[in-house]
Amino acid sequence: MTTTRRDFIRISLVGGGALLIAGGRVEAAPRGSWQPNAWIRIDPDGNVVVIIGKQEMGQGVRTSLAMIVAEELDLDWKTIRIEQASTGTLYTNLNTGGSGSIYRGWKTLRPAAATARDVLVRAAAKEWSVDRATLRTEDGFVIDARGRKRSYGSLAAIAATLEVPKEAPLKNAKDFRIIGRRIKRIDGPAIVTGAAKYGIDTRVPGMKVATVVRCPVPGGKLKSFDGAEARKVRGVRDVVAIPNAVAVIADNTWAALKAQSLVHVEWDHGPNHDFDSDRYIDSLLAAPGEGRVTRTEGDVNSAMSGAATKLRAQYVYPFYAHAPVETMNAIARFSGDSCEIWAPTQAPNRVQEDVAKHVGIPAARVHVHPTLIGGGFGRRLGADYAIEAVEVSKAAGGGPVQVVWSRTDDTRFGHLQHATVESMEGALDARGNVIAWSHAKVSNPIMSIFPPPGTDDPWTWIASGQVDIPYTIPAIRTSYVSVPSPVRYGPWRSVESPASVFGRECFFDELAHAAGRDPLQMRLDLLGGSQKVKVGPREIDRARLRRLLETVRDRSGWGKRTGQGVACNIYDGETYVAYVVEVTARGNEWHVDRVVCAVDCGPVINPTGVEQQIEGGIVWALTQLMTEI
Repeated sequence: MTTTRRDFIRISLVGGGALLIAGGRVEAAPRGSWQPNAWIRIDPDGNVVVIIGKQEMGQGVRTSLAMIVAEELDLDWKTIRIEQASTGTLYTNLNTGGSGSIYRGWKTLRPAAATARDVLVRAAAKEWSVDRATLRTEDGFVIDARGRKRSYGSLAAIAATLEVPKEAPLKNAKDFRIIGRRIKRIDGPAIVTGAAKYGIDTRVPGMKVATVVRCPVPGGKLKSFDGAEARKVRGVRDVVAIPNAVAVIADNTWAALKAQSLVHVEWDHGPNHDFDSDRYIDSLLAAPGEGRVTRTEGDVNSAMSGAATKLRAQYVYPFYAHAPVETMNAIARFSGDSCEIWAPTQAPNRVQEDVAKHVGIPAARVHVHPTLIGGGFGRRLGADYAIEAVEVSKAAGGGPVQVVWSRTDDTRFGHLQHATVESMEGALDARGNVIAWSHAKVSNPIMSIFPPPGTDDPWTWIASGQVDIPYTIPAIRTSYVSVPSPVRYGPWRSVESPASVFGRECFFDELAHAAGRDPLQMRLDLLGGSQKVKVGPREIDRARLRRLLETVRDRSGWGKRTGQGVACNIYDGETYVAYVVEVTARGNEWHVDRVVCAVDCGPVINPTGVEQQIEGGIVWALTQLMTEI
């Protein structure tokens, strides 16, 4: 594999003026540092700084991305430091969602590090007047055949005078020393000791703190307010109107939160004043028709009409709040023709663009400092809370203001995972074979946290876990039935997949039960035929999924006890997963005794990180089942 010169922006020797973000603070690179591309900086003292372009919210991505660089650049892990990239001309894709950080980092950071390593080797060859082919790299040094060493830091000045090579070879996977090892979190000590700064910990000189009183009904409007009682709270500086809300501006968080409940507001609740979530779910259950068909194979209607057995079922997935540990918050400083924001956001570039559009200034005049995130799950892909902070700063005269959401605010005004009904139909022939499958997702398009998607855009209606059903069934139809609602909603963890896969895999078990067949074996039987197939926008590999099902079957002792269940999925065409769960039921109560999981996510950077993601997903799922479904 090679990389071309066009793939990277070459930065010449840094003269002490390159500004980077580390935990919300702007730091100047040491004089004499060398930054060959946007992601790597080598300081004269030998430390290597990896500029992280994705947001850390507990998933350990900063460690894994740094490991990719350390491997390809042949670094001593102890010499690595990390700095968080902020918005700017070099960093236009900092948004973090869709489970793509490692996948995209693998493609970007390996070539970036290989390019840097190649230049350092040529710098040493020039210094020693030797053939570069006689040199090797190890632990941050270039070493010649006689054993002489030059640290990367000592070569930085020479490297900065050399041209970036047109091509840079990547390491062979058999030579990996870091990738695939268990590495402790690079930021772990700072997080567990409290030294790490999350958005809510961030302080800016002269900063005020604000809370906001919002209309409790989506689409409602502010009619009038009285802030007299709130202004009596010690530390409250002002109570002001902002677009369709009221802000309490104070010297500290305690005063702002205490005064928030003392503001008397009159609202025009608007057309949604009588919206009720239970009635809405009833409307999902009663929604007619197949909606917009997203996948069709064979003749479902014909297969259904001639079936020996037909089943129907509907699975309800309720509204869910993201409920991150760190509530929404953002600091904004608006000076009229420019704006600076500090926020725990998954989408710094979206915040930059949306704020710029909202206040009518060029995006280049909006600078976003992303901080550590105390839980994202898709909620922080939105820019609403940052825009709100900008409005409060404007109302306060342009100085820095941190808007803090209470736990009640965060639950009531968050962007919920939308309620969904998975409406299923299936058919069996006389021998118990599945001959037809119909799956209608009844909901609103999940991604409406962003500008409303066009109804003529097919991607609006593509639902992961539904359209990409992996099983070989002669007749398949998937569809999307849109039922509008006024609820603020948006992507949750795995976006559409939780509801889709919940309905799909439960219904598959219902069919297996009706056919008198083992549900795990029936899944294996329906993963035959063409092993690699194009399903909707994605390619799936049935052989990979088969291997995982066989693994959990063997590791779990499938069939040796009662109360076992199985499910599997291919997420976004990239990650393959299968589970066997052992459950003990006593009357209406149940207890999960054991979960056996097999995952194939491609090359594993840090096994510890993968395990944490899977274990977190299991706990997440059990929480849903035990509290809502």
